[in-house]
Amino acid sequence: MRAVRYHGPKLPLRLEVVPQPEPGPGEILVKVTAAGICHTELHFLSGLLNLGINPLTLGHEVVGKVDKVGPGVTAPRVGERVIIYYYVGCGRCAHCLVGDENLCDAIQAEYGFVTDGGFAEYVKVPARNAVRLPDGLSDEAAAPIGCGVTTAVHASALARLKAGEVVLVYGVGAVSYGLIQMAVLAGAEVIAVSRTTAKLAKARQLGAAHTIGATEGKVAERVRELTHGHGADVIFEMVATKETMAACTQAIAKRGRLVFIGYSEDSYTVHPIQLVITEASVMGSVGNTLGELVRAVDLVASGKVQTVVDRVLPLENFQQGIDALAKGELIGRVVLKP
Repeated sequence: MRAVRYHGPKLPLRLEVVPQPEPGPGEILVKVTAAGICHTELHFLSGLLNLGINPLTLGHEVVGKVDKVGPGVTAPRVGERVIIYYYVGCGRCAHCLVGDENLCDAIQAEYGFVTDGGFAEYVKVPARNAVRLPDGLSDEAAAPIGCGVTTAVHASALARLKAGEVVLVYGVGAVSYGLIQMAVLAGAEVIAVSRTTAKLAKARQLGAAHTIGATEGKVAERVRELTHGHGADVIFEMVATKETMAACTQAIAKRGRLVFIGYSEDSYTVHPIQLVITEASVMGSVGNTLGELVRAVDLVASGKVQTVVDRVLPLENFQQGIDALAKGELIGRVVLKP
């Protein structure tokens, strides 16, 4: 089969022919029909995210149709349209026992990260990791649910969003569109920040009450103006450069929550007094649980949240999608179709 393969930091991705996987006990083989390109792929290529495993098929936003089942899979799943949950936990650690496989102490597989993912014609996964998709939701629209929406669902839960709060989303992209919609559903007032006018326009369309152009500078001051001095109760930091992190710290409200989802080469530096006198909290958010993927599918299928797809490309044109993402040209996801 054809697969887009990662060979290490600073090296180009290559479309190669590799053996088609065979499902083992409890596994299914999924014929991939759509796979989203995430910003994480850029982190692999730059070396910012280096898990030391290559060659590797990237791609963790994966939709497809069950093609074959392995021994022990008794349910009639062949032909089912599914979306993949990309973590396989050990099932025994304290995190797995409460459903937090994204924090597993002995991860067994993580598709597109340490295990071959969905930038390929086929991928094999445990049967439990394939969540059925409802009719009426296209493969292309469903693919970004796998990370773009689930990450937003998970981060929103960690942030304990409440009605009437002010939410600042610093950096607008596919995950941010999910965050904006989750905040609006919670009854919050959303402020979105980006350097790109078109991305801010989409943020407004999805429910952001205010937008701020990052190139204008003085983002924290503008947030204070919009909130009459209060600041933002919840801040989702999607960029995490020195400049954006400083602005977010200055913009946080008393007892506000700063949630890191994005990351860069820069480190977060803050004087403790800035957090002490405001009783602010700083936390990170990674991935999602299987239950949150099920919820995300329901949110999109019911029309409460929409995914944003910029373009759909054949698998062999993957580099066009990578380049467009790196240049900041996209309004939403690139979806690859093998």
